[in-house]
Formats: sequence, structure tokens, C-alpha cells
Amino acid sequence: MILQHRKKSAVLLSATLFASSVFAYPTTKGAGKVFAGTYVSVPPIGEDQTQVVYYRMAEGVQRQGAAHVYVDREFHSGLLPGGYSAFCLAPGAHTLGAYLDDTPEYKGKRSDLYMANLQGGKTYYLRVREDGSTFPQPVAREVAESELVDTRYQIHAMSRASAVEACRHYDYLTDESRFKRYELSSDVLFASGASGRRDISPAGHKAVQELINELRQDHAQVRHVQVVGHTDPIGDEAFNQQLGQARADTLRDLLIAGGIPDSLISSVSAGNREPLVFTCYGSQVQQEACYAPNRRVVVKVELEKPVEL
Repeated sequence: MILQHRKKSAVLLSATLFASSVFAYPTTKGAGKVFAGTYVSVPPIGEDQTQVVYYRMAEGVQRQGAAHVYVDREFHSGLLPGGYSAFCLAPGAHTLGAYLDDTPEYKGKRSDLYMANLQGGKTYYLRVREDGSTFPQPVAREVAESELVDTRYQIHAMSRASAVEACRHYDYLTDESRFKRYELSSDVLFASGASGRRDISPAGHKAVQELINELRQDHAQVRHVQVVGHTDPIGDEAFNQQLGQARADTLRDLLIAGGIPDSLISSVSAGNREPLVFTCYGSQVQQEACYAPNRRVVVKVELEKPVEL
């Protein structure tokens, strides 16, 4: 199976390139969690590995239970509608499949196996079939990523597939010219605890409009826009996770209202897990002022690679 900036003002803080070496699949630890973050375009891998993105559409579902994914006859994940899993393997022959109405067989699957020869350096996008067939449905990347926009990383089941490896994403494989990063700070966007449109200052709306103008200039080349909401550490982690998502969703809505196609934009929360300022002291007011740099929204833009003539 062969599947295959500039600184605008002090308001829009930065438009810089980012590398895939900082990429991590959007997992979240915690009892009872089913999904983590929304899909993020996976970076390339080297010739020493092959990468698989296995997903299930939210629409056209014929069975509401999980589709149990097996890799080399061993249970890997249970994909619910709108869920996906991304993982790496050693190149070579592997059996893959997703089973509906299935009781997980942790000791190994022995029936309806589909073998594929997966090439090193390739990323394969596989969709769960809803007609009862266990064979994976290969999908072209551009089609798959348009379908993956609102899917979320499936985390409720532990993989028992011994062939699955941690993906190694090498810096030298990243074409950094394809990525831009914009950061909108709390000074103009959200005060502590705030996340709605009405909470954004006039300066904040101006910064958002500048961002929209930048994206419109690149529109023909924009492949994907990921909006990441960040919070300060004040309050509990669960609240901050929800607050970060609300901030990301608000900015996503503003970008869509500004004419950026919703199919290109995903939103996700980093909560308080990626701080710029780590330790603040003093009263509540003093801490809120000190932690202000953490309250931000980051927009990561992936552009199509220009065609070389």
C-alpha cells in the first residue's frame, strides 16, 4: 500500500518562524479524559520511521461505539467518531485494521488482517471505514487534513501495540520557510479570567485585524491555521484548560468573521502549561500583573511550499 513577518507594531508582538522540533502530539494526562487537543498537522519523519495518522470521521457514523485499531495484531486505540491517533513504526510490512462492534482482544487479533508495506519517511493517512470493513481506507493528505480539522486526539485507551514507536522529528527535515507564528498579548487581548469578544479592547481588535490582513495576503498559500490559547497559572488547571480553549475559540471566530475559511482553522488550549513567566509573588493584583505575558493567544500558520521553477 503506497499512501502517501515581519513586526507590524507593539500590538501584534511577533511574526516569526517556528520549527517542528517543538511539535508534540496534543496529548493530555488525566483520569476519565477521552479526547485531547484538536488535530495539528504532523511534521515529517526520517527514513528510519514511517508515520501513520488513523482517524474516524464524525459524520456518516453507522455505529456509535469505538473502532478498535490494531497494529501488527495488537490493540492500539479505540477511535470514537471525531477521534484520531498518530503514531510511528519501523518501515516495512505491518498489519493494520479497525474493527467496529468489537470486544478488544489484547492478546492479539487473528482475523481480517490487512498487510501493508509502509515506506520510511512517508506519512500515511488512514480513515476508518464505516461499512463494517476492517481494512484501512487510504486518503490523500490534502483530503485527510481537510477532514481532520475538528477531530481530536484519542487518549482514553492505552496502546498495547509493541511495534508502535515514539516518533523522531528531526529539525533538518523542517522547511521553516513554510511556517509563520503570530502572538497576541494580554495587553491588548484578554485580561485575567476573560475570554469573550466583548473582553477585547479596541487595540486588541486592531491587532486581530492586522493579523487577518496578513493572512489574506498569504491566503493562496495558507494550508492550515492553528490558534492556541494560553492562560496564567492562577486558578486550577481544569479551569485554565477551559479558559485557554475559550480564548482560542474566540480568536478563531474572529478570523472566520474576517474572511478566513473555517476549514483552514483549528483551535486548541495550552492552558497554563507553556508559561513565559514562571513565578510571581505578592497580592492577587500584583500576581495578575506579573503573570500577564502568559495570557496570550498564539497563531501558527502553515503555508504551502512554493513550487520551484
